[in-house]
Amino acid sequence: MKKKVLLAGMSALLSLSLIACQSNSASNTEDGKDSKKQTLHVAALESAYGKDMWTKVIDAYEEANPNVNVKLTADKNLEEVISPNMKAGNYPDVVLLATGRKLALTETLIKDKALEDITDVFNKNVYGEDVKVKDKLVPGFTDTLATNPYNDGKTYMAPMFYSPTGLFYNAALLKEKGWEVPKTWDEMWALGDKAKAEGISLFTYPTTGYFDAFLYSLLLEAGGSDFYNKAMTYKDGIWESKEATKAFDIVGKLAKYTEPTTVANANDKDYKKNQQLILDNKALFMPNGTWVVGEMKDAPRADGFEWGMTALPAIEDSGDRYAFTFFEQMWIPAQAKNKDAAKDFLTFVYSDKAAAIFAEADAIQPIEGISKNLSGDNQLFYSIYDNGAKAGMGGFAATESVEGVSMADALFRTIDSIVSGDKTVKEWQDAVEKASDKLRAALK
Repeated sequence: MKKKVLLAGMSALLSLSLIACQSNSASNTEDGKDSKKQTLHVAALESAYGKDMWTKVIDAYEEANPNVNVKLTADKNLEEVISPNMKAGNYPDVVLLATGRKLALTETLIKDKALEDITDVFNKNVYGEDVKVKDKLVPGFTDTLATNPYNDGKTYMAPMFYSPTGLFYNAALLKEKGWEVPKTWDEMWALGDKAKAEGISLFTYPTTGYFDAFLYSLLLEAGGSDFYNKAMTYKDGIWESKEATKAFDIVGKLAKYTEPTTVANANDKDYKKNQQLILDNKALFMPNGTWVVGEMKDAPRADGFEWGMTALPAIEDSGDRYAFTFFEQMWIPAQAKNKDAAKDFLTFVYSDKAAAIFAEADAIQPIEGISKNLSGDNQLFYSIYDNGAKAGMGGFAATESVEGVSMADALFRTIDSIVSGDKTVKEWQDAVEKASDKLRAALK
């Protein structure tokens, strides 16, 4: 499941390794290391990609930069491991931990303005290469609220592993039925009626959390990037606009085409039952990300099943179609002791050597041309932007905490109630505008 991780384990000596992060002249006699070497502490979330890729990348960096000894902390519950040490003043130098996690450590540091400005990293050469970091990245990835959370023209988080999202389906089923992938929402509704006549639902979703990427894409289709940025920064009245109303109404209509058991299983325990509906040909489309293939690799499926992925249908003929992209972020704590060395390491993670190691674990970075080196499903998924879809990126602007107010609750989690009929689309829309009003006053 998105934002879930798989492995555990961490040494009780973490605090000692954190304290070992000192300046260039610091001594380091652990494990017989050269006392002149600088120790750099890298902390990385151990996700479904595994820990091994980080070990290999660090080995490659130490080989390229023999003056640095990198200490790695990798754990599926990284926040729980590093937070106590951070509270004691012992900070990692570089951290791979994205926003959107339950404990919200990264969001807390953003709110506290406790991240280092890393704008200069993108003007540096990639370590060991004669090319600047910014010239290797796919355009747009450092121009969003996900990397520039204060909207001040400065970058505080580096984009790392990304995953295009969209509507996933069984391509073999559509071929068998002679059905085309809908390019517009009108075509979507027509297909829904055809499928219903054959006992197949048009739509399902794992949990309402998956509507974040879906709604972000839909908002971009409805009003474009300027409208979208206003929504993400809580512009007064934005959720009552005609553009927003289009998006709310589409979800309301889609609710009527949703497979009946979806809401009952739309939770962290049973969400795979909803994903299974696609594999069993009981529903046509679901919002998801590239991780779903790995999650369902051992699940039973219809004969000849073949993964397909498409951007959201356009609202109008020849209108824009969007596929939102989630990406993980890497950052430097403002209180890190080795910021210059940390920035050097940040440039190295975009090197050809590091990118190849990450890609072996299916951890794909937003490096231009990387899709050409992929195969199978990954080539299909990561080429979605080569086939006419636009990339949506960036979420809501950071705010101070407002007691009892959550945009995620108001905008996404309410959808279960729309599908079940417990709330109307108008009630949903009004609640989102009210939440936006309260958060606007708390903008950082």
